[in-house]
Amino acid sequence: MARLTVTLRDDLHRALKETAARRRKTIGELLEESLDFYGIKSSEAAEALVSRARDNARMTERDALALAVAETKAHRRRR
Repeated sequence: MARLTVTLRDDLHRALKETAARRRKTIGELLEESLDFYGIKSSEAAEALVSRARDNARMTERDALALAVAETKAHRRRR
């Protein structure tokens, strides 16, 4: 597992620690959940997701990629 050093404002760090304690999770778990929520994925994971979607929908690679891009943009606009 990789390690990461992040610099945060003191108030944000305190809020993150409090939230982690309240939810009985580690700060790392909260960060991973946030990254998942925002759709942060490696290129390989994104390609695998598109491949599974294409297989399930019987779509061409081009159509599946276009749909994935459109859905991602729509999701980001809703935030």
